[in-house]
Amino acid sequence: MPDKTTNRLALKSYLLEINGLQHRVVCLENETLLNVIRKQMKLTGTKRGCECGQCGVCNVILNGKVVRACVVRMKNVPEHAKVLTIEGLGTPDSLHAIQWAFIANNAIQCGFCTPGFIMAAKGLLDENQDPSREEIRDWLGKHWCACRCTGYKQIVNAIRDAALVLQGKKEMTDFGKALKPGEYIWGTNYPRPSDKYKATGTWDFGDDAGMKLPPNTLYAALVHADVNHAEILNIDFSEAEKMPGIAKVVTAKDIYDAGGTNKLFGAQPPAVLAGSGWERPILCDKKIFMWGDVVAIVCGETYEQAEAAVAKVKIDLKELPAYMNVEDAIAPDAMQIHEGVPNVYLETRVQKGEDAEQVLSSLPHIVEDSFYLHRQPHLTLENDVGFGYWDEDGNLTIQSKHIAIYKGAAFLARGIGIQPSKIRLIQNHTGASFGYKLGITNEGFIATAVIATGRPVFCRYDTKHHITYTPKRAPALMEVALGADEKGKIHAMKHRTWIDHGPYSEFSPGLTSKTSHYMGSLYGIPNVSGVGYSVYTNQKWNTAFRAWGAPQVHTAQEIAIDMLAEKIGMDPLEFRYLNAIRPGETFPHGHPPDVYPLPKMVDILRPKYASAMKSAKEESTDTVKKGVGVAFGIYNSNSAGPDTAENNIELMPDGSVMLYNTWEEHGQGADIGMVSTAHRALAPLGIHPDKIKMFINDTHRCPDSGPAAASRCQVMIGHAIVDSCNKLLDAMRKPDGTYRSYQEMLDNEIPVLYNGKYACVTKDEKGEIVPCTHTDANGQGRPYACYMYGLFMAEVDVDVTTGKTWVSKMTLIDDVGVINNYGVVDGQMYGGLAQGIGLALKEDFEDPAKYNNLVACGFPYIKDITDDMELIHMETPREFGPWGASGAGELPLTAPHPAIINAIYNACGARIKRLPATPQKILECLKHNDR
Repeated sequence: MPDKTTNRLALKSYLLEINGLQHRVVCLENETLLNVIRKQMKLTGTKRGCECGQCGVCNVILNGKVVRACVVRMKNVPEHAKVLTIEGLGTPDSLHAIQWAFIANNAIQCGFCTPGFIMAAKGLLDENQDPSREEIRDWLGKHWCACRCTGYKQIVNAIRDAALVLQGKKEMTDFGKALKPGEYIWGTNYPRPSDKYKATGTWDFGDDAGMKLPPNTLYAALVHADVNHAEILNIDFSEAEKMPGIAKVVTAKDIYDAGGTNKLFGAQPPAVLAGSGWERPILCDKKIFMWGDVVAIVCGETYEQAEAAVAKVKIDLKELPAYMNVEDAIAPDAMQIHEGVPNVYLETRVQKGEDAEQVLSSLPHIVEDSFYLHRQPHLTLENDVGFGYWDEDGNLTIQSKHIAIYKGAAFLARGIGIQPSKIRLIQNHTGASFGYKLGITNEGFIATAVIATGRPVFCRYDTKHHITYTPKRAPALMEVALGADEKGKIHAMKHRTWIDHGPYSEFSPGLTSKTSHYMGSLYGIPNVSGVGYSVYTNQKWNTAFRAWGAPQVHTAQEIAIDMLAEKIGMDPLEFRYLNAIRPGETFPHGHPPDVYPLPKMVDILRPKYASAMKSAKEESTDTVKKGVGVAFGIYNSNSAGPDTAENNIELMPDGSVMLYNTWEEHGQGADIGMVSTAHRALAPLGIHPDKIKMFINDTHRCPDSGPAAASRCQVMIGHAIVDSCNKLLDAMRKPDGTYRSYQEMLDNEIPVLYNGKYACVTKDEKGEIVPCTHTDANGQGRPYACYMYGLFMAEVDVDVTTGKTWVSKMTLIDDVGVINNYGVVDGQMYGGLAQGIGLALKEDFEDPAKYNNLVACGFPYIKDITDDMELIHMETPREFGPWGASGAGELPLTAPHPAIINAIYNACGARIKRLPATPQKILECLKHNDR
């Protein structure tokens, strides 16, 4: 710290042993061990996450003990301390047993948390050579090891396997050498190509790459207003501009001076849309619409200088009424959040068959109620991070976590005043997204700062701003009426939905239309009438989140189905069996499913369900009640309407091939998805998977394959990969059936680069192959070709004295078509179920002043998630999927939460209709039942 008498900076010198080598480290005594490891030692395998000890991604071993490096101050690190980081454990070519086991058990998805888990596992196995599963879970919980992707089960599997290897009871196999000539890796557990780098900490994420930028890079700090709704009266930047190291304070004026509109990504209007949809400012200059809105960007020579200057900006505001839910925003006396545009600005409708209200009035069994699914935070462990610069061709280049990079360039163009063709987006290695990076978050700030300063700019949100500013899953208030005849057959459904999309419309048309696509979809209901509304509020703006739209719909649909079954006097599983959609029936949009797996799913689950119900009844006590709940789930595997994708393949001089596409990777397994698909398509060449390389996710080097969203990539990009591979094979094939080498291709003047394309098709009512289409004004059309289906069963324990609920087991029967990679699909299912448990019971985001860290938002740690998750795969081949495949990633978060809610009711009679099912809500419901 500075010496006040001499104005000198006092530093401390340490001799440390880091990864077996002695280093003299000179640092501030109050510096964190994390910053010394990353910034001074340049050991970026230890990741920077929350920086408050809540995520464990920075776990290292200090003098034999696992510590979170972000909360260890150097003044507490003794001289000659031994520090072990992930780099000291193993390398991609020489894996430690723990690293190998994580790869072998598919315990790695995005990989951001992986080094922290591996170092925690090392500490455990140094102390306990043969830990039980529960001892592993206790240890990881004690060390705050957090994962948003995997669901934890595979991580426990990996640590158990590592223990066996270290005991000499299991051998480490070489994954590549285990493959026999002529074998496909399609349909196996073959590891992802990225796994060995993620397991060794050599996979650079955005923050790691940002540390390796040129010396003239500026650091951006954001000036944001922590108020929900206000008029901007004045902003004084004068003191901030005088602070040391400040290159520029960028404001909205700089955007206008550069020819930009200062508006981002207008919602694409359907038939009814009030306003233009282009209401979101990059930098607010007139109003604050939500907590965390940014008014300026301070660009400094160091991050610390930029942050210090932010504190000097003075914002004079006039607070306005804040509408934090749809009920308040649609009230008659509510002011317009965007002047001249009503707060209910969009509606979509569906009408199938007769008017549902009239049909309902004639039916003997009806339920009618309202339901609410809350605002779910994405809670990625890697914060929003990226950087930008001018490339050698004069393109504004942004490297970020974006997962729709061609769309991202289009979303930015008008706002910053640059043509999309001159905007180059490159996806950095990404520590999860779950959909929030479909939209623009930091890219607008980075672009604006690069344009205004002419220099490279790096921007990383801290955890508080990452959580409070980035968009969330949109809440939905839903009214549903269902009616069935004397035999229990459902004949009609009526529904109304209000989507709280925050102050910015962006993706709201697509989300609101999901209610018409899916409300009642799994039951072949002949008469459906529904309407969905998009509503402006001053809550957090909302965007895509895994299973976008389906968790809202299934909350209302699957709880209402249970209520109707009870009213009729039927078992809820048998009621679903009776009404499950079958051949001859159609979805609410009038188009039939691609396959009909639901009745068979019930057949498979029936004995497990009966056993679970029996156990729940026998094992319940006066204080802890056990219950079982079920729910169907469905999601699409292509973007709605005329979806397209492209892929390029190039034969390389060494006989390998290079794939070029925009299958953006954010943990879901894009790399093995494309390698396995190409490996099977190129089987005639006998090429080894290691010879299939990828140059991906760069708008100026790769064709547009569309976004990594809607679980569309295996279907859409998979087809494009197959098409390009077939074209290459046709070009390489000689008259005798053998294949030309690279040199022979050149000698014969045959191109070595081929473009593959695919446009989504399905079948019409005549059985003819036709393009997919958007739905019309009545919600009728052919929006999707492939779907994924699931039947969820939750088993819960409810302590009726406290309301605390624990999910003891989750069972999922899924049908995602023919499976490309079992390890990847299993990981998607486990991870989605874990997120569903969090959604049902504890995750939330209401008050941005309070919900500003992982714990406050209800992040589900390992002890919050059951270790007992059972997956049963039904692989019904899809006609319009490559080799019968469909998508997978969205399915597991479609409906685990209503299964849990239904199980709570089965356990104790508390029917929760507004999620999450907190202990307080359960107790209140039980008290109401007593009255």
